[in-house]
Amino acid sequence: MHSLHFTAESSSNGVLERDFTVRDVPGVLWSPASSADHAPLVLMGHGGGNHKKHPAMAGRARLLVNGCGFHVAVIDAPGHGDRPRTAHDEAEIAELFRARAAGEPEGPIVVRYNEHLAQLAVPEYRATLDALQELPEIGANGPVGYWGINMGTAIGIPFVAIEPRITAAVLGQHWPDVLAEKAKQITIPIEFDLQWDDEHITRDEGLALFDAFASKEKSLHVNSGKHKELPRFEADSAVRFFARHLGRAVSPAA
Repeated sequence: MHSLHFTAESSSNGVLERDFTVRDVPGVLWSPASSADHAPLVLMGHGGGNHKKHPAMAGRARLLVNGCGFHVAVIDAPGHGDRPRTAHDEAEIAELFRARAAGEPEGPIVVRYNEHLAQLAVPEYRATLDALQELPEIGANGPVGYWGINMGTAIGIPFVAIEPRITAAVLGQHWPDVLAEKAKQITIPIEFDLQWDDEHITRDEGLALFDAFASKEKSLHVNSGKHKELPRFEADSAVRFFARHLGRAVSPAA
């Protein structure tokens, strides 16, 4: 099995934050500061260019911990956060910036690079889940969710497609290229976010990815606005979604 090593710990406002490594991959686990034995676990995937403790990750984690008593974990994707960039990472990022400066479509580059990252990250997420379920406060039999938007979806769809322990997922805002075929393998409940005025992902592309999921229960959340303007209230909706499917009521204080 894969060993998890805690490297730092802090606590504030009822949330225990512990840094860890699994196979040299750095991650962070947020938990209720009080006892939370065998509470559900939500794994999250961060966006491109961000990291495990990005404010969006920390904010969503605190909503799930304080609102539902869940455990929440994120690992740094390859080439992100505390992980070194390879020559391949540097070349893809340089190409993305070149296209952006030239006003060319970013999608083909992002899709290609994110597919490469997913091939590396999916085994890392599975190893992390193995290690987290060995912790007595989580255990091997509790429900597990996944929450990832943008690059978190590029990694999350192939991860969820092959990981039977994931029982519900919140995804969205990515191109259907390479992901649609994997989405067809997913049958768990899905909540999917789409920005109607996304300057990178067309409406048809976003709808095509949503349509590809084989889930009997899937909901499409469409909001006006550009790619980076996903409303914050969608995080509250995601918390309610996980509360329904992982078996915990949302606290009114959340």
